[in-house]
Amino acid sequence: MELKGRKQAFFASLILLLIHLCPSCSEHKKVKNYTSLNADEVHVGVILDMRSWAGKISNSCISMAISDFYALNTHYKTRLVLHSRDSKGDPLHALTTVLNLMQNVDLQAIICTEMTPTGAHILAEIGSKAKIPVISLYATLPSSLTSYSIQIDQDDEASQSQAKGIADLIRVFKWKHVILIYEDNTWGSDNIIPYLFDSLHDNDIDIARRITISMSSNTEDQVIEKLSMLKSSETKVFVVHMSHALASNLFLNAKKLGMMSKGYAWIVTASTMNFLHSMDSSVVESSMQGVLGFKRYVPASKQLRNFTLKWKREMYVNNQNAEVSELDVHGILAYDTVWALAKASEKLKTEISNETCYYKQILNSRFTGLSGDFQLINGKLTSSRAFEIVNVIGKTVKIVGFWTPTTRITKEMNSSVFINKMDNISSSSPNGELEAIIWPGGSVAIPVGSGKINKLRIGVPVNGHIEFVHVVRDPQSVNATLIVKGFCVDVFKAAIDSLTFEVPYEFIPFEDPNGRMPGSYNDLIDQVYFQKFDAVVGETTITANRSLYVDFTLPYTDMGIGMIVPTDRNNNMWIFLKPLKPNLWLTTAALFVLTGFVVWIIERPINDEFQGSPAHQFGMIFWYSFSTLVFSQREKLLSNWSKFVVIVWVFVVLILTSSYTATLTSMLTVQQIKLASRDNIGSQLGSFVPGALSNLNFKDSRLKKYNSAEEFANALSKGSKNGGISAIIDEIPYIKAFLGKYSADYTMIGPNYTTTSGFGFVFQKGSPLVHDISRAIAKLREEGTLRKIEIEWFNDQQSSFIHVDSTSNNPSSLSLTNFGGLFLITGISSTLTLVAFLVSSLHKKRSF
Repeated sequence: MELKGRKQAFFASLILLLIHLCPSCSEHKKVKNYTSLNADEVHVGVILDMRSWAGKISNSCISMAISDFYALNTHYKTRLVLHSRDSKGDPLHALTTVLNLMQNVDLQAIICTEMTPTGAHILAEIGSKAKIPVISLYATLPSSLTSYSIQIDQDDEASQSQAKGIADLIRVFKWKHVILIYEDNTWGSDNIIPYLFDSLHDNDIDIARRITISMSSNTEDQVIEKLSMLKSSETKVFVVHMSHALASNLFLNAKKLGMMSKGYAWIVTASTMNFLHSMDSSVVESSMQGVLGFKRYVPASKQLRNFTLKWKREMYVNNQNAEVSELDVHGILAYDTVWALAKASEKLKTEISNETCYYKQILNSRFTGLSGDFQLINGKLTSSRAFEIVNVIGKTVKIVGFWTPTTRITKEMNSSVFINKMDNISSSSPNGELEAIIWPGGSVAIPVGSGKINKLRIGVPVNGHIEFVHVVRDPQSVNATLIVKGFCVDVFKAAIDSLTFEVPYEFIPFEDPNGRMPGSYNDLIDQVYFQKFDAVVGETTITANRSLYVDFTLPYTDMGIGMIVPTDRNNNMWIFLKPLKPNLWLTTAALFVLTGFVVWIIERPINDEFQGSPAHQFGMIFWYSFSTLVFSQREKLLSNWSKFVVIVWVFVVLILTSSYTATLTSMLTVQQIKLASRDNIGSQLGSFVPGALSNLNFKDSRLKKYNSAEEFANALSKGSKNGGISAIIDEIPYIKAFLGKYSADYTMIGPNYTTTSGFGFVFQKGSPLVHDISRAIAKLREEGTLRKIEIEWFNDQQSSFIHVDSTSNNPSSLSLTNFGGLFLITGISSTLTLVAFLVSSLHKKRSF
């Protein structure tokens, strides 16, 4: 099939190349397009697959449209001449036939029915190049239509309406999860798919799985493989969007696998249901019973009823050996399309119009046909926004309701009833506003949408950290009732309670006959993989390796690891001297004296406040300089020389006091740790921290492992020098649990190394509850419920978390080196000022 696909792609490319290399073809056709209409005949090519019932129905409707139109309009001067060709179900043969027709017949338009996406695209390009309108009845043309292309199938608004209708129907039956199956090609990924995603999301309907199936040589194996995978899923509601040919294969195999039995629900789009009467009746009768679907609504009229009766008679005459099928919507659209072409031909021939192009005349068509109002906008037929909701019963369908954008789901057309609740739903139809529905397996009861609801078997660890999961048995109860509590348990219960549907569950301890945990957390998670448990609730860290075998929810704890250290109280009564080293204290004191002495020398001759007894003058030297520490000097300076000295000195004092205050504050408040190469570090037994520490350059020989908070506290109290440890490095949730007990003596410092992904609940692979619980966890986090549960179990330890660099040194004392430049400036300034003052004074004395 791969080789065949390559040949088809090569042939298609060759056809396009020939068209581009022959510009004369388009020019020739352009001339023909304007001259040929001078004659009475308008030649139209019709490409059909006469092997299928859809092709036969369309062909008969097109032929009847020609005879009916000209029987009614005998005075018309133009006449459509049809050149029907059988594509034989081969798109390459269809394209070759079109090219032959263009060479041998003066075509003014082409009508095509069934065509692959690639074939439809090439045909549209051919029409654009040759200036010939290409009308596609139900072959999907490219989303961005080329010129001279007309799409008769449903437009974007109809696709959007159908998607809303499907979501409304699912919501009516209170199904919260569906599985979407659609064809994996350009056709299957048409414009309804994104609308369907949006509509389901807007109605809070979860798409549990999205499965794509392609039409290929191994389609049978592919369908069986994917259906077998879906059979084990808890979700039993399927939405199908694919061609009717692939749908036949799908339902045949679904029947073989027992997926068309009681408890299942199948909803198919109009893309399949519109062609139901063209499908093999044996497939419909044996494999599609109970399927719900949407069909394009065609308003009832006397004209349509009369045509249907006439069509059935002709079909019986022409196909006496075959079972006469039902008229489908595409046959009706084919009938109206021919009328539109005939009307456009006559207008172009006889009426005075500004439109001289056949394509534009077709686009301007406006009339009421068998399908209702026929109008083209942007090259697409404005189809009805209403749909029939049908139920497959026997070889045909039964209309059980309707959907319109205004009334939504109703039992009868034009009803004002809008079904949006299920308060009074009967066993087979909601609120009596839908006809009774027969579901797969012949059941009249509405499927629940999922498999049998059993209690979830939740595995919980024993002998772990009791703050997270604590398993005890009530000795006072008769059967020793199991009591499970803890932070993880409360989060799980809150998530379950927030779901919109009931999920029964039971906690099962993972323990041996002695009541101890028979293995590690990896062994506990393995029980989920081996399907002994449905889920695990506990301090289970999310890791990439574990995710290969089980599914995790979103994390419900903080991610990463942190460090715990003893609190340093700094009870030294002489700590106020530590910010400055002795050499800096002495130098500072000497400069205080020097500054006071210089100011006294300068001010004494002229300032009375600096005069007096020797004792008063000696005290003034120390008083004035030290008062600058708090800028409280009250003595008025009279000399500019002394003012200059004081200005420089006050600047030095400002910097010195600011630095002293900052260093002392750091020593009193910032709790840090300096891990020497010989210091020991503690970690939890069986945790993932040692692997994370290897990335942070910690040696294994320094690691000591402990199993409880009490052992950690005892080791920290001893310290590394006495055989204990200097710090603990562990995951954030464990650190919070430890600080909940020992917050007075220990604190957590950073940085927070994000090397773990936090704790998550464990479920079996493919469980739809993963999405629901994850969404619930996100909601609990946004509402602040997670924070409240955390405070309840671990207390509020935010004040104990100091995020600083754990590898930095303790705040060091300031030395003379740090202020050498500053002191040099003030010393030189004071000395030079004193010298200048003395020289000036001597000069004045000599002058006198």
